[in-house]
Parts: sequence; structure tokens; C-alpha cells
Amino acid sequence: MIRDDIKAALVTAMKGGDKPRTAAIRLIQSTLKNRDIELRGAASAPSDDDVLVTEVLQKMIKQRRESIALYEQGGRQELADAEKAEVSVIETFLPRQMSEDETKAAIDAIVAETGASSVKDMGRVMAVLKERHAANLDMSKASGLVKARLG
Repeated sequence: MIRDDIKAALVTAMKGGDKPRTAAIRLIQSTLKNRDIELRGAASAPSDDDVLVTEVLQKMIKQRRESIALYEQGGRQELADAEKAEVSVIETFLPRQMSEDETKAAIDAIVAETGASSVKDMGRVMAVLKERHAANLDMSKASGLVKARLG
């Protein structure tokens, strides 16, 4: 499980004295704990813990990339570098991401399976894509590919 990998990496980073990596991993654990608390009251919690963790990690990476762009626009390279370091730590816990060709093949298969023919069917295609490949796919990039395929 991804959570076990995160705990083991925290212990390793602490023993190695790697303060930036330790801080980033603690941030990951904190974000996951907050998400667990949010889902406690929810009526339908996701059944697959690895998918939940992957979604949280992908969201964290997206936030950091947005921050990097803003810091670089503002001329704050040292802050952008810190964010980039966090992104590299977070990415180590994500499962292997699908390549663009693999993503297009998956989209083509789902389009053929669902009989989608126009952009109006994009929601159905995205729902099936997320159900099957959420852990291995950046859904924002996939959305653009689905739109291009159906458009």
C-alpha cells in the first residue's frame, strides 16, 4: 500500500537526516489525515484506499505546480525551487503514470465501448476513464485528450 511506503520513507528520511524530504513526507501524511477526517462523515467513502491516496497526491502536485508558476512570475526562484523539491518527493509515491499513447488507447477503447460520438458524451467517457484509470492518469490532461477525440 502507498501509505506503508510513505511511513517507511519517513523513517528512512528521518534516520538519514534529510530535513526537506522529512518535511515533505510529513506534509503528505498531514494532508492524507485531513482527507480521512473529511471522509469520516461522508455517506459514501471510496473503497480503494490507494485510489484515494493517489487522488490526494495528484492534487498536491497540481497545487505545487501552480505555486511554482506564480513564484517564477514573481521572481521568487528560491520558493519555486522548494516547491519543485516537494513535487519530486510527492511523485515518488505515485504509481507509474500512463503515457500519452497509452492514455489515447484507453480513451479510444472507452469511446468504442460506450458508443460516444460527440462532446456531449464526454461526461460518460470521463466517468469510465476515472473509474478504471484514476490512479495512473492525470485527469486534467485526459480531459483535453477526450475532448480532442470527441470533437
